[in-house]
Amino acid sequence: MSGPLPSFYGISRDDLTLLVSSWDFPRIHASTIWSAIHNRRHHQFSLIDGIPSRLRSRLEEAFSLSLPSVATESFSTDGFTRKYLLQLDDGRRIETVLMRFTGRVTACISTQTGCAMGCSFCATGRLGFGRHLTPAEIVVQTRLIDGVLSELGPGAPLAATASPSPHARHERLRNVVLMGMGEPLHNYDAVMRAIDILRDPHGPAISPRRITLSTVGVVPGIIRLADEARPVQLAVSLHAATQEERQALVPVAARWPIDALIDACRYYSTKLQRRIFFEWTLIAGRNDTPSQAEAVGRLLRGMDVQVNLIPLNPIGGYEGTPSDRAAARRFQDILAGYGLPSTVRQRRGLDIAAGCGQLAARG
Repeated sequence: MSGPLPSFYGISRDDLTLLVSSWDFPRIHASTIWSAIHNRRHHQFSLIDGIPSRLRSRLEEAFSLSLPSVATESFSTDGFTRKYLLQLDDGRRIETVLMRFTGRVTACISTQTGCAMGCSFCATGRLGFGRHLTPAEIVVQTRLIDGVLSELGPGAPLAATASPSPHARHERLRNVVLMGMGEPLHNYDAVMRAIDILRDPHGPAISPRRITLSTVGVVPGIIRLADEARPVQLAVSLHAATQEERQALVPVAARWPIDALIDACRYYSTKLQRRIFFEWTLIAGRNDTPSQAEAVGRLLRGMDVQVNLIPLNPIGGYEGTPSDRAAARRFQDILAGYGLPSTVRQRRGLDIAAGCGQLAARG
């Protein structure tokens, strides 16, 4: 008995071209197919015009165009956030978040079910590792979000009361952050293949400058990103400026110590001439003190970086509390004294557990 068909969304345009040619059809048909699926968003091969019916049949026999089923859809009272609990073919679940900010919408997508990194203040890390997502399972999350945006229309609120507009033009997804469930650099090959599909100029055409990959500090992956000159934005979850403090929050720091992490980041930034974003979860009384800010300043001084400060989002089982505005402002002022720019990230969707560190794939 044969299993489910592989997903079309995991194949690159180059591989599709080779496949069409191996089936003894002109290679030009691959471009027609690719554009129909990724640009015109056809959901059936039978709808594709301009290719032979025999080729449509071959595609239907070879690939699936199905999207993961939506187990639940949650709406935040902030009116700017929706969260989707998606069920995969094997029954495992992941979460994907759609957020609207001034002038842009962003999809926060997952790369694994669960996570092996074990960060103490992260709900996903507390789940443990499930499995890696395939390139298709990563890409289809953006396809689902793109479909939602198409129905709502440009600038529409994301509240539960929002309804599709029959006259609105299509608002395309242009910003993707790989900050959902999982550690992207732990699933390196699948993630890079998915990114290559997403940034294909003849397909989804999401600019690499608008794709941000967040890592907890997988040093070999950062070095590989630099050596392969991968055109994405890199964000590194730091959270502490000394080895002892970081290892208490981020257990994998025992494997990749902070000195090795910073060396890898310097190598990446110098080789690619690219800014790195460092993420710092602000936990009241633990890592938001002036002495901690001074330590960050000394650690990152001279690098091309921006520090994103994120007040802790609450999760069950972790007793820390978020820093207040005064502590965040004081932290920023000290960083500025070291020439380090910083921002305090806008919090979204906390009431539906859609914020950073809150994703746990529970309906």
